[in-house]
Amino acid sequence: MSAPANPVRGEASVRVHGETLVLRPSFAALVAAEAEVGSLFALVERAAAGRLTLAELVALLWHCLRDPAPMGREAFAEGVTAGGMAAATPALKILIAQILGGR
Repeated sequence: MSAPANPVRGEASVRVHGETLVLRPSFAALVAAEAEVGSLFALVERAAAGRLTLAELVALLWHCLRDPAPMGREAFAEGVTAGGMAAATPALKILIAQILGGR
């Protein structure tokens, strides 16, 4: 069993397909997310304006997974979608705070 999210390290968790997955916004993870979705500052602005797309949300969460996912990316995306954006919002808030404020 994986260790739970450590808020001191800026970690968050999200449930996908019944699995609790830990997110860690490391430098490498954020660079990978930025390579896919573009500027993270622009992503934060879109999120604040209510214009964050589901694809952007999934990409950010996927790249910030601390441990290898127990499912492929397509299944992960379907799980995030099935859970609803509202269920992913607490983790998104933590990731955005880390993007803006760092550790």
